[in-house]
Amino acid sequence: MPRIRKTDNTPEETTPVMAADRVYEAIYAAVLDHRLAPGSRLREEELASTFAVSRTLVRQALHRLAQDGVIVLRPNRGAQVPEPTRRDGEHVFDARRVIECEVVRRIAGKLSAEQMSELRGLVAAEDRAVHSGNRQEAIRLSGEFHLRLAQMSGNPIFVRVLDELLPTTSLLMALYKAPGEAMCVAHSHGLLLQTLEEGPGAAAATEMRRHLNEIEQSLSQPVTKAALSLDEIFKGPSKSAV
Repeated sequence: MPRIRKTDNTPEETTPVMAADRVYEAIYAAVLDHRLAPGSRLREEELASTFAVSRTLVRQALHRLAQDGVIVLRPNRGAQVPEPTRRDGEHVFDARRVIECEVVRRIAGKLSAEQMSELRGLVAAEDRAVHSGNRQEAIRLSGEFHLRLAQMSGNPIFVRVLDELLPTTSLLMALYKAPGEAMCVAHSHGLLLQTLEEGPGAAAATEMRRHLNEIEQSLSQPVTKAALSLDEIFKGPSKSAV
């Protein structure tokens, strides 16, 4: 899988590369599941203390995150989680509709029994997370579902572009989606699975477009959230295994 993966935040690395990877993964996951709010400042010294690594390794992780569009690096201001506008959201969902509608059009009716079983497992796990109130896990599984569809298309460019769009999508959810709503609805993913299994591709593309339109239309007014310290975000009880 691309970057959405589990991290345990324990300093057991044997190399600097592994330590920088841990910082990268933890920040990426915190952005994706909304623990790091849009606009959050990421200070090297504070991150180094939080993760018990050097500022050099933190800097390496931050540069990678900036290259992947997860954060922004501004001269004399340091690292910050982006604050996408509604106009940015229009561009993101335009791109997702182009890519993901084509993805499902190609794979509808062509997935193996093992692939369908894997996708059903993700949808079922997402549904359990939603009903148990585990928002962070639901968001992680939702992103994994969309990425797995792209991977099953066999086009690595689709995967790479979607992987870069998901963090911005999550930031848009954090800014404009009403609290208590999941990033995607597992029921909608279930409908997608039906069209993928039965085909034809045109029906699957129509369902994906409807699904993405539903997410975009759920964005409303900016949502204000309480700021948390980095220790609370990365070490506090609210952190899930994402």
